[in-house]
Amino acid sequence: MPDNDNEIKPAEASTDAAAVPATTSPAAAVADQPETKSEVVEATKPAASEPLSEAEPATNGKARKLSDVDESPQESKKNGGELVESNNFSNAVEAEGQEKKLPYPKSVFFIISNEFCERFNYYGMRTVLVLYLSRQLGYSEDTATVVFHVFTMFVYFLCVFGAIISDSWLGKFKTILYLSLVYICGSVLLTLGAIGPLNLPVETFTILGLALIALGSGGIKPCVSAFGGDQFKVPEQVKQITSFFSLFYFSINAGSLISTTVTPILREDVHCFDDNNCFPLAFGVPAILMIVSVLIFVLGRPLYKIKPPAGNMVVLVSSTIWTAIRTKCKEKKTNPREHWLDYADKKYDRQMIDDVKVLMRVLFLYLPLPVFWALFDQQGSRWTFQATRMDGDMGSWDLKPDQLQVLNPLLILVFIPLYDVAFYPALRLIGIRRPLQKLTMGGILAGIAFIISGIVELNLEKTYPVLPYSHNTQLRVYNTENCAYHFETNLTSIPSFDVEPSSVYTKTDVWLDDVPTYLQYTITPGAGCPGYEGGIHRLTDNTAWSLFLNSGNKTGPATFWEEDFVNKPSDSYPLVRTVANLVQEREIRWVSSKHSYEATETNLTRVNSNNYDVYIDGTPYGNFRIHTGGVYTLLIKENPTGVYELTLHEVTESNSMNILWLIPQYVVMTLGEVMFSVTGLEFSYAQAPPSMKSVLQACWLLTVAFGNVIVVIIAEAALFDSQASEFFLFAGLMFIDMLIFMFMAYNYKPNDPNKKNEEIEPLTGDANKQIEPLSTGVPNKALEVNE
Repeated sequence: MPDNDNEIKPAEASTDAAAVPATTSPAAAVADQPETKSEVVEATKPAASEPLSEAEPATNGKARKLSDVDESPQESKKNGGELVESNNFSNAVEAEGQEKKLPYPKSVFFIISNEFCERFNYYGMRTVLVLYLSRQLGYSEDTATVVFHVFTMFVYFLCVFGAIISDSWLGKFKTILYLSLVYICGSVLLTLGAIGPLNLPVETFTILGLALIALGSGGIKPCVSAFGGDQFKVPEQVKQITSFFSLFYFSINAGSLISTTVTPILREDVHCFDDNNCFPLAFGVPAILMIVSVLIFVLGRPLYKIKPPAGNMVVLVSSTIWTAIRTKCKEKKTNPREHWLDYADKKYDRQMIDDVKVLMRVLFLYLPLPVFWALFDQQGSRWTFQATRMDGDMGSWDLKPDQLQVLNPLLILVFIPLYDVAFYPALRLIGIRRPLQKLTMGGILAGIAFIISGIVELNLEKTYPVLPYSHNTQLRVYNTENCAYHFETNLTSIPSFDVEPSSVYTKTDVWLDDVPTYLQYTITPGAGCPGYEGGIHRLTDNTAWSLFLNSGNKTGPATFWEEDFVNKPSDSYPLVRTVANLVQEREIRWVSSKHSYEATETNLTRVNSNNYDVYIDGTPYGNFRIHTGGVYTLLIKENPTGVYELTLHEVTESNSMNILWLIPQYVVMTLGEVMFSVTGLEFSYAQAPPSMKSVLQACWLLTVAFGNVIVVIIAEAALFDSQASEFFLFAGLMFIDMLIFMFMAYNYKPNDPNKKNEEIEPLTGDANKQIEPLSTGVPNKALEVNE
């Protein structure tokens, strides 16, 4: 799952060592990742093994380091400066001794519990979202896909917003609390809108609820893990903070796994408000968990270490870039520079500018990355819709189409340890060793996963019904009598036809020269059969028409027409129609081990997939298997001897392809995710200057957002009638994208973040010039330069 719930770290020049993980620790940055969960496993290693190097860049940009040149020994010691000497191990031993003395902060257990509940809410709601949009709101698959990905896009765009308001104005605690309340409002609105008897404007409540959830979830996403890291003192509690991120990581996985498993069960196996689905419960239980998460978070308030906002590095970098662009426009001809970022030297020091240059080189490699997330996030939309057209019957239980999403977090837990012991050694045998090679391989695997899904879809299409089209209509005649009938018509495509006893005549390719066409027909009964009058009926194209012959119908005409439904049900529930040639007083019921439905009129009734006994006046007369995705018509006729004859006709073939055929594409996609996401973040952290890690994390989140934008554009374009063609299009885009990335990676010049800094000096101008403060309200760390 691509939930890069990562810390966009504050750029604060704090003397408190506890601020370090929130600024530079990869563990803090990637702890909240149930969809790219492996970063925690990878990232906590350097945090534990190199606490000394992590302690230094706790400032807001490397501009702060210029003052280190003139620092007093006392100031250097305060900021970890005494650890610069590689041969001085006494302080490390002392820190280790202090670590044992510091108690484990109890406040983190409130944060971990809060995270479990919040992730349960988010993934529970997200798992059933596309089915709710299509089944309850009546959206088409394309429209539901667009809404789903627009929602996901805003969740990730708003992560940057949450980080900025947290680090620049409110602080982490208030940001989490306030936006969690917004989050709750969204969850409650979504739940209320799903309760049919309330007669609320469902679409308005749904869209508004999703907007508030996106703001709340996205806003708190970068804050929670960093707030947990703030509760520790580093380096004294390096081992304890590592264990915290392991527990934090476990809570995310637990919330994701449980909610992805349970919520589809609440949706389908519980019936409420006279509906086969119970979306109010599927949304309501996660909403309650969200309320509980806020209560837990508030209860821990007396124990928290709350740090004031100290400025956001994303804002500082953006200001640096904007200053360079604005100055270049003014001085391009009069004051040419070697690099366009050098124009920012009037406001920012050389080290800050050099760091941004390195950052821009790494970010250039990020340009192709959104395509991967465009493919990955369709597990919750297109792949879920694909699963609805498949057979989830596992014998004693049914695998729900939205429940299949649990494979991703489950497989991640399996694959992460296997990568180090099996996958990466195997890749080294074929020459894939470097991070950018692994990242490319991850993207290629995502493309292969979509090729697999396209092949599965091609096989699924063979089971899809033939649908009417332009200048085409379909004709069915249902005969409930025990004798045959002969029809004569004015249509050139079917001038005459016979309908056998207790059967259905079907013609799916009736050509209409004119639209509409008026069908004139006569009915000739067999010997000893009741007669029916002919007539005229208006036929339209793109429509399936059914004629029913039922002499037992005393409340209406013996022959009647209906516009029929012959497509696969969009909600995957089978549809059943009962046509009974009986006296009107008979009670007919479909009864299974779990459900009971009364057959009324000849309307199609949505039922659950199961074995059903058909009861007539309380006596069972037949047993039928009603399967997912099928459309059925049951014909009932009473013989002169008083015996009932029941004949079930399958109008639309049920889902016959087992849902387990989707497992290969989930496996390949998860293999690609672990390789792509873990390696990508690992490479980014290794290449970026320490002060730029928070900015890189923000940009990584934005690649996920832009990936969802790609899905929205392609879904809105509706380029293909076949879903398989769209899957192959995405696979092709991924392969082309990785070819471009391979070229970019080949020309990339690696940065060595461990190289010694050159002597700090301004690029141009008077070294004693006064640096003006930023107008954004963010502390200007360049003011601390002491040259």
